[in-house]
Amino acid sequence: MATDESVRHLVPPRGMPNSPISSDNQQRKLSFSSTISERLVKDIPAEPKDEPLILPGERDILVLSTLAKLLLFPSYRSTDFEVHRNWLAITHSLPLVQWYRDTTSEWTLDYPPFFAHFEWFMSLFAALVDSRIVEVKNLKYDAWSVVAFQRATVILTELVMGFALLRFIRGAADRTTQTIVSLSLFLHPSFIIVDHIHFQYNGFMFGILLWSILMVREGNKLLAGLLFAILLNFKHLYMYLAPAYFVYLLRSYCLSPQGQLLVPKFVKLATVVLSVFAVSFGPFALLGQIPQVFSRLFPFTRGLNHAYWAPNAWALVTALDRVLLKYGRRFGFDLSIDTSGVASTSRGLVGDTVFAVIPNVKPIHTFAITVAFQMIFLVKLWRIPTYKSFVCALTLCGYSSYMFGWHVHEKAVMMVLVPLSILATENNAHFRTFVIATIAGVFSLFPLLFTPQETPIKLLYSVIWGIVTIFSLRKRVYEFPATKLQVLLDLLEKAYLLGFPLLQMMLSVFHFAIQYWTSLTANKIPTSVPPLSVDAVEGAGSSNVTQMEFLPLMVTSVYCAIGLCWAFIRLGWIYLWTY
Repeated sequence: MATDESVRHLVPPRGMPNSPISSDNQQRKLSFSSTISERLVKDIPAEPKDEPLILPGERDILVLSTLAKLLLFPSYRSTDFEVHRNWLAITHSLPLVQWYRDTTSEWTLDYPPFFAHFEWFMSLFAALVDSRIVEVKNLKYDAWSVVAFQRATVILTELVMGFALLRFIRGAADRTTQTIVSLSLFLHPSFIIVDHIHFQYNGFMFGILLWSILMVREGNKLLAGLLFAILLNFKHLYMYLAPAYFVYLLRSYCLSPQGQLLVPKFVKLATVVLSVFAVSFGPFALLGQIPQVFSRLFPFTRGLNHAYWAPNAWALVTALDRVLLKYGRRFGFDLSIDTSGVASTSRGLVGDTVFAVIPNVKPIHTFAITVAFQMIFLVKLWRIPTYKSFVCALTLCGYSSYMFGWHVHEKAVMMVLVPLSILATENNAHFRTFVIATIAGVFSLFPLLFTPQETPIKLLYSVIWGIVTIFSLRKRVYEFPATKLQVLLDLLEKAYLLGFPLLQMMLSVFHFAIQYWTSLTANKIPTSVPPLSVDAVEGAGSSNVTQMEFLPLMVTSVYCAIGLCWAFIRLGWIYLWTY
């Protein structure tokens, strides 16, 4: 961790203005970013009175983005696409008692009841489009009808997020800046990669989360709690954010400023939250299926790391174990090696992770570390239960679970990137943290799209989005480093970010080389060489070639983990020392 002097660069000194840069520097700013941001907000009036639900400029962006997403219909689809098609079939064709018991497909229903009913609702329309979509035994059905239907549902349900972001603009003090933030979230590369290509419904569920956060901003805390309870019953992984909600609502809604319990408010909040869970799980409780449902929601048979190591603290620990295994004895260290861990963490298999040199990590260890970090931030939230403090603590709770959780998926980085975007324009310190975390987080999602057709899409779209977003926000909060230590830290962070283009070039060359060598040894030279997929590595063997094939994923994970870990330290320091 940085020294006190060097870390001062993480936050602006108290009383320093947000933009203490000279007028000469302001004139040298990239003009294209200003032009783009001004065009994006040209239709937004100064006063929000009596304005329509969606303004002409916002409507144009919605139409253009929708057309772009329609063009992605034929693109690569992950196994998640068949997962959701199977859930449409289960909820439509089977009685409620069979929803969490059916094993016709390996992709069994493992989301909470509200999402199951969400699938049931969509299945009513799916059956009208093509009745074969909702046949349970019609596995791996990929006709154009099901592709178009499921892709369209992602676009439509994402409007929940879109309208929440519009509401953020309407009540913002600085509507121009909030418009840029809202647009950056609606057009975020993570939603394009994970939802519109890979296939999931994150835009819909993050929309519910954003509505809940918005209610906190507007002072409607009871509705904020209701919406978050609903969200938990759509996707239980959002429970990592629950401690922040619990502390904030208890402290700011259920207690008086003097700390006295306001019993009517406490009872009202408890009733609202418990009623949501009763509606969700009640029917399954009456069927005596609560144990069965929970066995699906919480499978504890998986290992520490996912197939492709999520770029968190455990990715760095796992990489360290690989380094010690390979070079420890060469440098004279007397290391005790667990033979069962020699191949465990080098192949990217979904299963138990066993270290060869470092002591093994158990679920209880990850739980204890996650809770410990969350508690640090929750104490601060208890003392300062404001809106901005809540959003930062919420982000850090999700960040802590991502950094130290058990079997974290790479897609879980979105739980960090979305709320962090809300904080991006608080000041230069928040903005720099946002830039590092966002670039590392988005790059960490690239291995999800491994086919040649999608490579230009993910690269060009992410680069264009990053340039427009970062330079449009930078001009509003940038502060020039004031000391030599701050300049050094700034240079190190910029050097790290400049490493991503080099990393991408290296990975492209390596992918071609390893695939070319594999094909050459089989006396078949390929005409096109797709990079290694995350799905493919899950079923990989233990050969030397396979271990080499996993190297690009490992390098990507470790390099992204460095940035995400540093951003976590930065944000934690900012919250604890400046709020």
